[in-house]
Amino acid sequence: MAVHHHRGALTAALAGIAALAFASPALATFPGRNGPLAFSGNTDDGAQLFTVGKHGRDLRQITRVAGDALHPDWSPDGRRIVFELDTEEVAAVAFVDAHGGAPVVLPPVPGGFEGQPAFMPDGRRILFTRFDGTEEATWSMKLDGSDRRRITAGPGDATDPNPAPDGRRFSFVGVRNHVEFDQGLFTARLDGGGVRQLTPFFDVAIKHDWAPDGRQLLFTENADFVRPGASANIAVIRPDGAGFRYLTQYSGGEVNAFAGSYSPEGDRIAFRYEDHGQYALRTMRRDGSHVRTLLPLSDLKPRQIDWSQKP
Repeated sequence: MAVHHHRGALTAALAGIAALAFASPALATFPGRNGPLAFSGNTDDGAQLFTVGKHGRDLRQITRVAGDALHPDWSPDGRRIVFELDTEEVAAVAFVDAHGGAPVVLPPVPGGFEGQPAFMPDGRRILFTRFDGTEEATWSMKLDGSDRRRITAGPGDATDPNPAPDGRRFSFVGVRNHVEFDQGLFTARLDGGGVRQLTPFFDVAIKHDWAPDGRQLLFTENADFVRPGASANIAVIRPDGAGFRYLTQYSGGEVNAFAGSYSPEGDRIAFRYEDHGQYALRTMRRDGSHVRTLLPLSDLKPRQIDWSQKP
C-alpha cells in the first residue's frame, strides 16, 4: 500500500504530490545464498529499519534515526543497506551497516527530495528518485553521491527504479500525473529509452521486485483499494509483459497480501500478510504454495521488504 510521508516545509499541494511520488518502494534481489531480510516498520520514534533471519529468528532494529527510515535495499554482497531518510526538511539517500550503527547520509542537491534507492548489480552505483516539486525522475550516482546522471522515463512520474539483475534495464512504476492511484508497471533502458508497459494502470503498488534470474517481476495489484471491498493481491509477470498470473487470491478487503522480495536463491517470495488490521511477515514458494510465517500477526507492519544474500 502507498505510504504517505510528512514533508513539513512544503505546501499542502506539494506535499500531496510528494506523498504519491515517494509511496512505497522497489528493490531488486541479487542471486546468492538466502540471508536475512530487511524491512521498514513503525516505532514510537518513526519508521525504522529492522532485519530478521530467514527462519524468522533474530529480529533486530538497526536504525534509530530522527525521522523515518524507509525503502531499504541490500548491497549485492549483503553487507550494507541503502535507504531513504525522511525528516521534516528533506528526503535523502543514506547507508547503514547490516548490523546497524550510525548511518552515512548523502547530502541531497538543494531543491529536491531524493529517495527510493536501489543498488546496481555491480554494487558501484545506485538508482534513486528525485522529486523537485514538479516531476519525479530517475537518476543514478556513485555511492559517494558523485557522478549524478539523470535518466528518467515515463509516462508522468517514474517512481521506485529497480535494476534488472543483468543491469541492462530497470523497472519502475509509472504514475499518470493528476490521476490518483493510477499506477502501472514499466521497464526501460538505463538511458531512459525503450519504455515498455507491462501492466495496465490498475493500482500497482510502488514496491515490486525482479526475480534473481530476471525472468519475472513481482508486484501487488489493487494496492490502495481503489476497488472497494476487493483485496490487494500479489501477481507476477514476465519482462515482456506476458505470463501475468496471481499468486494470492484473497477477497473481501479485510485480508490482503503485499509483495516484498524474492529470495536470492529464487525459491521463495517474502510478503506482508494483513488480516483485519494485524500484520505478519510470510514467505511462499514462487508458485504461491507452501506459505510459512516468519513473524506472526501483530501491530508491527513490515513494509518494503528486501531479502539479502548471505555475506
